[in-house]
Amino acid sequence: MIDVLPTVLTVLALAGAAWSVVLIVRNQPLLPFTTAKRGLLALLAVLEAGLFVQAVIGLGQIMSREIDRLSFAGYLIGAAVVVPVAVVWAAGERTRWSGGVLAVGCLAIPVMVLRLGQIWAGHA
Repeated sequence: MIDVLPTVLTVLALAGAAWSVVLIVRNQPLLPFTTAKRGLLALLAVLEAGLFVQAVIGLGQIMSREIDRLSFAGYLIGAAVVVPVAVVWAAGERTRWSGGVLAVGCLAIPVMVLRLGQIWAGHA
């Protein structure tokens, strides 16, 4: 695994969660798009690209270690799926709580990244 990538993914996810909370406080749904909301989506796109890179690298290196491969692969794929699902769900939610959906999705990423690190280190 790339050493700095989990830190970058965690920072991006926490920034996305904070930005989503701002949407809740301002009582704004994700749609219609404004410049600030496009910025949030750009941040989430970068986060998703990083999660995809992590999944590809992790799945490529999965056979080189004695780890719980099924759990590791599940967390890799699950982390890569959370953000797109949260964005689609938030786009469908026409109230201020679309930001809540994004915040929960973003806050799930650091937890999953932490768990990936634990599995990679050999802790079951």
